[in-house]
Amino acid sequence: MILSALLTSVGINVALCVLFFILYCVLRNRPSYADFYIPRLVAEGKFREEDEFSMGKLLSSVKWVKRAWQPSEDELLANSGLDAVVFMRIFTFGLRVFRFAGIVGICILLPFNYMGNQLNIDFTDLPNKSLESFSISNVDDGSNRLWIHFAAVYIFTAVVCYLLYYEYDYIASKRIAYFYSSKPRPGQFTVLVRNVPATSGRSFSESVESFFSEYYPLPIFPTLWFVGQANLKGSLLVHVKSKKHPQQRFKRAGFMGLFGRKVDLLDHYEKKLEDVEGNVRTERDSISGKEVPAAFVSFKSRFSAAIVSHVQQGVKPTEWLTEPAPDPQDVYWPFFSASFIKRWFCNIAVIFACIFVTVLFLVPVLLVQGLTHLDQLEAWLPFLRGILNLKIVSQVITGYFPSLILEMFLSLVPPVMIVLSSIQGYIALSQIEKSACIKVLWFTIWNVFFANVLSGSALYRVDVFLEPKRIPELLAVAVPGQASFFIAYVVTSGWTKTFSSELVRLKRLFWSFLKGTLCWKSDEELEVPSNPYHSEIPRILFFSLLGITYFFLAPLILPFLLVYYCLGYVIYRNQLLNVYAPKFETGGKFWPVVHDATIFSLILMHVIAIGIFGLKKVPLASSLTIPLPILTLIFNSYCRRRFLPSFKGYPAECLINKDRFDQSDPTISSFYDELATAYRDPAMKSVRYSEARESSSSPLLYGADK
Repeated sequence: MILSALLTSVGINVALCVLFFILYCVLRNRPSYADFYIPRLVAEGKFREEDEFSMGKLLSSVKWVKRAWQPSEDELLANSGLDAVVFMRIFTFGLRVFRFAGIVGICILLPFNYMGNQLNIDFTDLPNKSLESFSISNVDDGSNRLWIHFAAVYIFTAVVCYLLYYEYDYIASKRIAYFYSSKPRPGQFTVLVRNVPATSGRSFSESVESFFSEYYPLPIFPTLWFVGQANLKGSLLVHVKSKKHPQQRFKRAGFMGLFGRKVDLLDHYEKKLEDVEGNVRTERDSISGKEVPAAFVSFKSRFSAAIVSHVQQGVKPTEWLTEPAPDPQDVYWPFFSASFIKRWFCNIAVIFACIFVTVLFLVPVLLVQGLTHLDQLEAWLPFLRGILNLKIVSQVITGYFPSLILEMFLSLVPPVMIVLSSIQGYIALSQIEKSACIKVLWFTIWNVFFANVLSGSALYRVDVFLEPKRIPELLAVAVPGQASFFIAYVVTSGWTKTFSSELVRLKRLFWSFLKGTLCWKSDEELEVPSNPYHSEIPRILFFSLLGITYFFLAPLILPFLLVYYCLGYVIYRNQLLNVYAPKFETGGKFWPVVHDATIFSLILMHVIAIGIFGLKKVPLASSLTIPLPILTLIFNSYCRRRFLPSFKGYPAECLINKDRFDQSDPTISSFYDELATAYRDPAMKSVRYSEARESSSSPLLYGADK
């Protein structure tokens, strides 16, 4: 890509960002969009129309930037939880890393790259020159200037590792402090027991009661609950009755509300829900009394629950499986009672499905790479040769369209990964979110990074991957040539998508407008969304990978990344405070994903450095770089041993201290009363309770019909 094509892409995206910013300021200033742009404040009753929308001027409406910037980290913690704090620490970490990288890369490395003569640049026609003139490819082979790049790689690695250690230590201590300051939660006292073995003459509830009474003679009260149907009728009918305009209660009964006779939504939903409730009642009656081989077992201390969840219960490893239970609002019921074999087969199926999706995504990647090379596009579509010769058309096609098309296809990946993660047997929505986050991250790294840099003939040379010694050489040749594409990708996917998709919520706005115009007002508008960690964290970490990888190869990408992290810091703070409401709390368990992805990025940079110094005929520098990935892996091993256990569970010291503190808490008895029914399905009409036993050493078992 030539410089003028990049400038064209940047210009288009800057114009779109300004347009979206103005659109957001205008729409946010209108009361009719309050439940759309500040739904959390509306739901919590903190929205006051006279304060939020009294000023109609555009200049006054940009004060949301200041309000998003002002709250401290402790205020964000109290407002949105530790997961939100960890999410924002990713931006803080990125700003610190690339602030240092920008100073070294732009002020030191970029001038040396530009002054090289390897590519024979004609400085009189700079706009039409390739962006490789700003990369390490332009440095002369064997030049002593390459030792500056070598030193920069070592120094940058040391700085990133220091910041990683600091952040890991800070978040680990924050996690412990958050645990001590938090109120008792049902998930801290409860264990999920699955694969309860069937015993002749006993029900599953009796087996659970007998097992825990015999092997755990301590004050416990196991609780057994089953999945049921939620009561949707009240919420739907209340929303229909609360329509502001009477005409919104009427729609046509045909397709999309455009055809057929008009019906009253209230009567329509009442009849529909009566039919649904009748079917549910019939199904529930047909299976009344049946139980499933799973239970939530609650204890009177966190320490007891932790012991049970981490110790093998039965002789057979596939029976009496225990794991920490999620909080009630975090439970994912479909796999509550799934057997070990079913979950194992589901995991195998998901692996093959991920491989299939990854291979299928190579098609748009090859299409994108064809657009970045006009000669390939002309060979595929010779009838477009005349149009492609126009300068402005060629600049838009090579500079803007590839990253736009790739981002459009990539936006389909997070929902697919959520679906795949949801059938792996996880019991918690937070586990599904984290699993999908990891899948999207590695999918993005492979399909957006490796598939793009290795596209073309190298992609089909499988023998290259069978010879590991050639991998550094291959990456050293391919990666620098894709710097211009990834700069355009950062601008399109980072700048514009952050404004359009995150701030303006353009897709949701368009869909809501379409429904409101053609049909009726959507019920989804009243829902307060949660932060989509599974799609946003992989995006941020992928940009971090690009910045670390291209730090010494093509430092021109660093200013664009810094702009993205600055925009993201303000915009996501605004969304966490005004739009997103936490639906679960993992206690910062997303940070190990961030740490591992950063370590991988460093190792990738080292491998490329080994290859590039070898290609540039500085073998000594290439050899001296080999210890760097080894030292980085040793550092990572130390961090995993030092910090990772704190993220898998809380230490016994903390659990016991918290339990002792609860003994003097006057509200703990009421919490125990609530804990006894915390995992009860609220839609169940008939619930069977077993006889309560007076002895504190024997369990009190609550059972429910499925």
